[in-house]
Amino acid sequence: MNFPLFIARRIYGESDARQMVSRPAIRIATAGVAIGLAVMIVSVSVVFGFKHTIRDKVVGFGSHIQVGNFMTLQAGEQYPVQMRDSMMTALRNTQGVSHVQRFAMKQGILKTDNDFLGVAFKGVGPEFDSTFIHQNMVEGTIPAFSDSASSNRLLISKPMADKLRLKTGERIFAYFIDENGVRARRFTISGIYQTNLSQYDDIICYTDLYTTVRLNGWKSDQVSGAEVSVSDFDRVDETESIYINKVNRQTDAYGETYSTKTIRELNPQIFSWLDLLDMNVWIILALMTAVAAVTMISGLLIIILERTTMIGVLKALGARNKTIRHTFLWFAVFMIGRGLIIGNILGIGLVFLQRLTGLVKLDADTYYVSTVPVELNLPIILLLNIATLIISVLVLIGPSYLISHIHPAKSMRYE
Repeated sequence: MNFPLFIARRIYGESDARQMVSRPAIRIATAGVAIGLAVMIVSVSVVFGFKHTIRDKVVGFGSHIQVGNFMTLQAGEQYPVQMRDSMMTALRNTQGVSHVQRFAMKQGILKTDNDFLGVAFKGVGPEFDSTFIHQNMVEGTIPAFSDSASSNRLLISKPMADKLRLKTGERIFAYFIDENGVRARRFTISGIYQTNLSQYDDIICYTDLYTTVRLNGWKSDQVSGAEVSVSDFDRVDETESIYINKVNRQTDAYGETYSTKTIRELNPQIFSWLDLLDMNVWIILALMTAVAAVTMISGLLIIILERTTMIGVLKALGARNKTIRHTFLWFAVFMIGRGLIIGNILGIGLVFLQRLTGLVKLDADTYYVSTVPVELNLPIILLLNIATLIISVLVLIGPSYLISHIHPAKSMRYE
């Protein structure tokens, strides 16, 4: 029989009305652990949800890796690169790649009778993965994009529609200015999307790949590049390293040089900002762990002082200091365990409440999302529970040595 565990269970389970001090102390210590864990679960869930939501939006516009002309990726201006079936096959057959699609960009101006707006026309072909845009559609439909004919249909964002007072089904003129002069095209608004990622919503509209290639004056097999999606975001750099060896520095039939960039390299400001959120999480975890530890130490000391007579009796009966310390540490484990159960129920419950109801709102113009995004990560929650338990017990080892200073003769007269 584990004697310290047996005594600890008896002490924790008793409901002696004379213990007027220890019961509130136990409740406060348990509440400290529960609140601390709940705050940690909510904080981690919000940060994970926020980071992954914003990351997925950025990836939705630019994919994980872009393969294009070296000059385009370095200077930002549009230079063509050949993207034949052989190159597309080579890109698709790379380990870890889930999807590859071509695109072509063209700057232009949308104009109504009363207003105009500079935008970037993104031409996509039949292989375009519309999942991301479909999830963010406001009204209308996504047209069937083509690389062999122009449907003159346009998918615009809600900010564009609001600024130009446009609705689906309406027609609008677009003007393109380059070294060949000014050209005009008439488009029909097929649908309106909104991602709340303003730096993209304000400028990106979608049309046929064929249209943008023709407007750029390129050959039919030339595009701005290819967007590559990978199965695991954490292995993007590994996939890019394969492309660096297989594709980079090669030249196409027109003498243009291939190059690659990851989404992190294309959007360093956004990803640096998201990485800063990790520091906030560590600070919150440290503060909440400290709160739980302090309340546990206070509770244990109060319980030890209140149980001074019992400690003296145990010592008089031959119990060693180590045995009595283990008894009170087991007692603390029971308190911490109860706090962890309550904290998990409270924290996970709040996360599910936010996910189901979107109760807490945000300013989409500032945070890129209209409600606080949350994401439950069960392995992380399990680690938080284990870490809270271990740290809370470890910080109690020092205070438990107070027991060694209690003398049996004096303690049995203690009131």
